[in-house]
Amino acid sequence: MNIYLVTMEHPEGPEWGTFVREHVLYLKQLIRNGTLIASGPLKNTALRAGFLIFRAESLQQVHELVDADPFAREKLIVKLEIQQWDPLFGQLNTISSRQTVSELQDLVD
Repeated sequence: MNIYLVTMEHPEGPEWGTFVREHVLYLKQLIRNGTLIASGPLKNTALRAGFLIFRAESLQQVHELVDADPFAREKLIVKLEIQQWDPLFGQLNTISSRQTVSELQDLVD
């Protein structure tokens, strides 16, 4: 499994409030099935924005999960960034690849 960081920005307007509950219920379903590790709003951003950490087999799977989000369905994502990430150090290191450059391998817990 791979880890992906997703940032999504949302437009201003009443539509966000109309679909935010359905959006969060969808995310909670992904958390229950183990696909979503964590999510939440970004603070002090120009637009409403959220940050999500996914566990998925591929980038394609992450795109499919985002496309199934009510915010995507309602065209309430104006900017989307997805990056693969390897949390080698820190509290999420148990879900990392545990592989790094030889100069750092002895530091991977």
